[in-house]
Amino acid sequence: MSDALLARLARSPSFRAWLPVVVLPPVLLGEALLTDKGPDVTAFGPVAAVIGCLPLVPRSRVGFVALAPVLVAGIVLILWQLEPGNTVVLIPMVALFDLAARSDRRRNVWAALEVVPCVVVSVLPFADDPGELVSVVVRNTALCLLAIAAGDMVRSRREAMARLVAQQEEHARRRLGEERLRIAREVHDVVAHAMVAINVQAGVAAHRLDADPEQARTALRAIKDTSGEALSDLRATLGMLRGEDGEAPVRPPAGLGDLDELAAGLRAAGVDVAVDVGDLSGVPGAVHAAGYRIVQEALTNVLRHAGAGHVRVRVARDGEQLRVEVVDDGAGAVANGAGGSGSGVRGMRERAAALGGTLDAGPGDRGGWRVAATLPARAGTGA
Repeated sequence: MSDALLARLARSPSFRAWLPVVVLPPVLLGEALLTDKGPDVTAFGPVAAVIGCLPLVPRSRVGFVALAPVLVAGIVLILWQLEPGNTVVLIPMVALFDLAARSDRRRNVWAALEVVPCVVVSVLPFADDPGELVSVVVRNTALCLLAIAAGDMVRSRREAMARLVAQQEEHARRRLGEERLRIAREVHDVVAHAMVAINVQAGVAAHRLDADPEQARTALRAIKDTSGEALSDLRATLGMLRGEDGEAPVRPPAGLGDLDELAAGLRAAGVDVAVDVGDLSGVPGAVHAAGYRIVQEALTNVLRHAGAGHVRVRVARDGEQLRVEVVDDGAGAVANGAGGSGSGVRGMRERAAALGGTLDAGPGDRGGWRVAATLPARAGTGA
């Protein structure tokens, strides 16, 4: 018989229901034939063994209360025909094991309490000596309780495995949601910054095309550089989303050391950007990437809303913290309703919070708009 066929039979409810009826009668007959009572076994003995095992067929569909009287009657019939009947206890053990494996703890306790009277009723008509009666009742009751305990252990393990699988699935769904949110932030930051910069630079080129061709060419070159950088970033981000092997050359993730390159795009759009970056030694890569994206989003908002002529970007270490600050002298943020609650600001806050940091965005002390983030400067301090 092939392994595949055995596996199908093991999964078949009908096979599991009838298996004890096939296996147990030969065991009961074998015990009777191997004793001194063997010659006295009548032709009705095998029939009694099969009839006594038949109540096990519906054991998975009925409770022990309904099954117990029929089991007791079958056991009495078997003991009447096949003495000494020591192996007859296998019948209630099979029923109790299956009951405990598919029931709950409370029902299993009640079944355990019902075992004692059922055992007494089954063996009482065949016990001549009170001492023998006590011994048989104790032994058979212990075996039945052992079957209940084994079934309850199987049930508990199955429920624990189900909980573990559910927790793993929930964890996987949560990780998938977090990864989607992270990729969405990356795409938003790349596309928003690039499109705003390109839009501003294209306006400059169109406005100065006739009056100042050289400035127009400079703006067009800035558009080319900005769009190329954006395409490279998008390629890397979408490659992570698709799970590509990364064989194509993709530049490394941008960090705080690349802020001068980022500021060059705004300078080409006519905004004076001052960048002051302090010591970055020992700063984790995740902080580099998050800090860069925060500055990028803040500068994108300057182009989009503030109408500023000057922006100051400052990155400095303060003990175990890294301070990232972007301040402009414009007035457009409040007028345009940014208020620190837009999707861009929310994305910046999420980036900072993911590393154990904080971010504040609002009007500056001397007007304009200020974005200030505090990030961990050392690995293991939140990054």
